[in-house]
Amino acid sequence: MTLPATPPQVSTVIADPSSVDAAIESRFSARAFLPRPVARETVTELLRVASRAPSGTNTQPWNVYVLQGERKDELVQKICEAHDAISIDPQLATEYREEYDYYPEKWVSPFIDRRRECGFGLYGVLGIAKGEREKMHVQHQRNFRFFDAPVGLMFTMDRVLGRGSLLDYGMFLQNIMVAARARGLHSCPQAAWNGFARSILPHIGAKDNEMLVCGMSLGYADEAAPVNRFQTTRVAPEEFTHWVE
Repeated sequence: MTLPATPPQVSTVIADPSSVDAAIESRFSARAFLPRPVARETVTELLRVASRAPSGTNTQPWNVYVLQGERKDELVQKICEAHDAISIDPQLATEYREEYDYYPEKWVSPFIDRRRECGFGLYGVLGIAKGEREKMHVQHQRNFRFFDAPVGLMFTMDRVLGRGSLLDYGMFLQNIMVAARARGLHSCPQAAWNGFARSILPHIGAKDNEMLVCGMSLGYADEAAPVNRFQTTRVAPEEFTHWVE
């Protein structure tokens, strides 16, 4: 095999580091989108760029299903109906289980504190008070409407792969979201879909060996929507960094 004298990945100079930083720092979970369509070519280019994500021994564990138009609307209706049914009869929730544990079985500090801050902050912006279950249900169901985004993405991977592939997958997802920002788009990664995998996988045409990793909403954020003014906090590097010298 003949290798290039200087691979492009080695020789490329990032002329504007501030733009890279801006793409990362302006990424947030948008929860309201405009009906403005996203070109198929744009989605394809996002996925091409994102595919440069690292993965153990270059396994590239990602499979992506892009939902638009009627097929997206059909999935939205199907999952919203299931979500409503669980609200009426919570026992039905046992029929919908995630294939892997995204959240811990037992919450402890500081993670539970950050989770509560996020939840209280989001519902505060939306004017939803503690105990308003119906309003909470409606807002949670916005997940299953892709927050009105014109593009819905479903990500799967082969069950034969190990947990390390989920780490690889996270880097792939981040690449998509950062590349989206570079093109004026916003996104919202969503684990909320995972419990409904048994309905989602056949709908998108996934094979029997695939498991659902998560979903994602993609489109142009509605800047006027109050929910998009909500921003989560971040812990300072001094609090999570340990210098070993």
